[in-house]
Amino acid sequence: MKKYVLFFLTCFFWQSSILAQIKDNKGISELISKLKQDIRGPYKDIRWFCTDGSIRQPKDPCPDEIGPGWQHARYRDDVVELGKSNHIYLGQILAYTDPKDFWDAENDHARLKQYQLEQYLKGVDDGWILQKGQYYRGAVQSEDEETWGIDFYKDLLKDDKSLEKKFFLIRQSLKDVPHNGDSNIAQKMRSESKVLSDEYVPFMELRIKIHGRPEPSDIQKVERFIIKHQDKLTGTLNAQFRELLSTMREFHRPIDLGSLTKNIGNLQNPELETFLNQFANNVNLANNPTELIREASDLLLKLREGILLETDSQVRLELLDVSLKLEGLVFKNALNWETDSLQSLLEKICHLGMASAGAGFLEIWEWNQLQGYLSNYESESLSLAELTETLQQARSGVEWSASMVKANYDDVVETYVGFEPMASGFIDDKIRGSVALHLGNAVGELGSFIASESSLTNQVMDVSNQSTVRGLNPGYAFGELVVIGGSSDDIEVSSDKIYVFQSPPSDLKPVAGIATVAEGNMVSHVQLLARNLAIPNAALSDENLQQLKKYDGQRVFFAVSNKGNVILKPEAQMSEIEINLFTKKERKDERIEVPVGQIRLDEKGVLDMRSVNADDSGKLCGPKAANLGQLKKIFPDYVVEGLVIPFGIFREHMDQTMSGQTVSYWTFLNNVFIEADRMRSNSMGEKEVENYQLRQLEILRESIKTMPLKTKFVEALKLGFKNVLGSDIGEVPVFLRSDTNMEDLKDFTGAGLNLTLFNVVEEEKILDGVRAVWASPYTERSFKWRQKYLLNPENVFPSILVIPSVDVDYSGVLITKGIVSGNENDLTIAFSRGAGGAVDGQAAEQYLLKENGQNMLLAPAREPDYNSLPKTGGTLKKSTTFETPVLNSKNLKDIRSMAKTIQERIPKETKSDYLGAYDVELGFKDDKLWLFQIRPFVENKKALSSDYLESITPKVDLNKMIPVTKNPRP
Repeated sequence: MKKYVLFFLTCFFWQSSILAQIKDNKGISELISKLKQDIRGPYKDIRWFCTDGSIRQPKDPCPDEIGPGWQHARYRDDVVELGKSNHIYLGQILAYTDPKDFWDAENDHARLKQYQLEQYLKGVDDGWILQKGQYYRGAVQSEDEETWGIDFYKDLLKDDKSLEKKFFLIRQSLKDVPHNGDSNIAQKMRSESKVLSDEYVPFMELRIKIHGRPEPSDIQKVERFIIKHQDKLTGTLNAQFRELLSTMREFHRPIDLGSLTKNIGNLQNPELETFLNQFANNVNLANNPTELIREASDLLLKLREGILLETDSQVRLELLDVSLKLEGLVFKNALNWETDSLQSLLEKICHLGMASAGAGFLEIWEWNQLQGYLSNYESESLSLAELTETLQQARSGVEWSASMVKANYDDVVETYVGFEPMASGFIDDKIRGSVALHLGNAVGELGSFIASESSLTNQVMDVSNQSTVRGLNPGYAFGELVVIGGSSDDIEVSSDKIYVFQSPPSDLKPVAGIATVAEGNMVSHVQLLARNLAIPNAALSDENLQQLKKYDGQRVFFAVSNKGNVILKPEAQMSEIEINLFTKKERKDERIEVPVGQIRLDEKGVLDMRSVNADDSGKLCGPKAANLGQLKKIFPDYVVEGLVIPFGIFREHMDQTMSGQTVSYWTFLNNVFIEADRMRSNSMGEKEVENYQLRQLEILRESIKTMPLKTKFVEALKLGFKNVLGSDIGEVPVFLRSDTNMEDLKDFTGAGLNLTLFNVVEEEKILDGVRAVWASPYTERSFKWRQKYLLNPENVFPSILVIPSVDVDYSGVLITKGIVSGNENDLTIAFSRGAGGAVDGQAAEQYLLKENGQNMLLAPAREPDYNSLPKTGGTLKKSTTFETPVLNSKNLKDIRSMAKTIQERIPKETKSDYLGAYDVELGFKDDKLWLFQIRPFVENKKALSSDYLESITPKVDLNKMIPVTKNPRP
């Protein structure tokens, strides 16, 4: 392999001091604008780089005795500095880059991803940072870049582990990194059409067609468009249209199948070689798109499975290039597969799913989970129930494919969007340029057919492909629609608005309704709160979100039925019944009361968790500690030891005089609510009252964080660490879990509203953590949820559960009920790698464990990072890949067994008449199951039984049989 030299010019000290300040998004955006106007773009000059490490002037080539060397540009000083300060690399010249630095494994391959993203930006923004500098002669030598690319991949592909774990990323990068393979002509076509539609709006309709359903006839449509609009087109636009037509002709040019294998050396797998040759020599495929897609999809999967059996990295590179060409064949011919029968449509979906797996959008094990459902098209007829299950699985294939792109590129896109908004289109472009696009179209067609057969239709404004919208939990809402296409982390939400998110924030405050593209998982705290409080919640596609943007700011009605069909319509179209749903009611009718009659504040000692049980919930402590103490008695080998700081200790500390005040903390708190009632009685608006309360609670919260701790409490806590947890305080990492009397009430879950501190070690941090947990019920988010649903939100008492950390391999949530199926005897689970899995809305691995013993994968994990718990305290971010499932078969068997035992023993041991489902937090360490929490699974019965929701829920005859010969198109 050639030796590549990476040289960065050292700046003068005063320059470095100034340039190092360009770190915020505003500064980077200003730099981008400057580079766009510079005739050299991100470069400052051109030099010869010789093999001995010397650098020579552009007219002074490297001498023969040294070697030929390479000629290319050097980066500007501010571009170099940005790479150092922010790990953002602009205008990367490959021949100027060390391959290891470019692969950038320590930073989750950020430099490679940035290179790909920049190629996209260049396409959609006339060269982007090279707008003026794209013709800076000699800056980049294409032949050197291609030679570098070949050497880069030949070296990278020697590593089995990289190819196995990063198959999708490596394969995608081949579309952008030059290596003598085909250029990314599909992206070029989409970029050029986007630029034209931005500059000439009447072209938008054709641009959408080219992006969504590209086919050869588009060429004639563009030609006719040019003729029709010729009198309005400038010389520049005419030139751009000619370039687009040239690109489209190249894209739609028939591929010579015989050329597929001409560059491939001898394969070690003779069976794969036979398949390749048979495909390349099958002359009948060229005029038979259906058979072509069948064979190409099958071969794509065989290539994916067989590439690791080849040991020659050059052969691996050639096979990956063949794989890209096969995907191109499937992509171009998908629309030509005419689906004039249900059987044909189902078969097409199956093969497009197979192609997605072959192209890396699905992992092999994920495809194996789907294949059994999607290959069920040979029967003479299928029931509506069977078709609905097939649709669910096919829709999953589309969602998992899209989430694979997001999981790989979201981090870099999110960084770039901060200073270059156009970067937000990159992920959509990647999805639209893949077989996943056509899989989504075919699944949408199946969804429309099934909706027609079952009368289960959505009414979501005027969006296309409405079958991609599905309800997650029932409810109805009325309010302003807010559509948020990017990050939601900094969004301030309002309780009377309906939000459409790409991904909801994990600390979501109360809202009227939610719809999300990335739903996270169905048992996250956000989802459980929405389910508990009858907040209508739906999932939709990114395309649906984009189409809803034009309704942003309008007042709408939003409803999700008990069966998951969705209504979203303008206020003007609401029926009288729907209007009457929002007739103002007394607040008391909508809210519940926290019981405080049995609370015991006389217990002021730190308790061994073994000494409490379920009877103590809401009396001595909250349900986390009480229930875990109960679990410790029932399952001593599956539950850690623990300490409980009861309500009484908190209350005793609140009787101290508050810093800067003349009254105690407790009196200050109660005065806030007394004054709020007085303000309401004087007809002040609720918003003004709430703002007053939030300001006062912020004062209280900050004061509690510095509250003096009583000596006897600190000594008791230290003694508890030594006697119960087995080590002195400061030597064992622990979790501090807020555990209030407002959680797990009959009609209010309170899940995730208050603070949990992960893996705290040092004594000072533990004591500070106690104060922080006591203060957490007075945060804006916690208060707003309580204020909205509780009659006496001031009567919140936090206890604290202190348990030693378990550095689990993976963790998650078990619901002893089928949330999706509605079957009380099914189980729903969601797991992520590391600690704190699934509860914060991660893209977790989710299963429906059916009563009949079948384990149905609902979603694979798509979270690239996870938290580990080092013994030194805190959390450590680690990265992961998706080629194997999170849970193994033994884990699933253990979860089933544990769920059965919980359902049988908990009611008996607690002498409870509760017959509902349980919400259990658990984890695995070295395949051993650990229990961390159990609580009742609270659902909003009002929403589930609402007359209105029942009226919009169609009665579906799932036993209805449909012949597979039926045409799916009306």
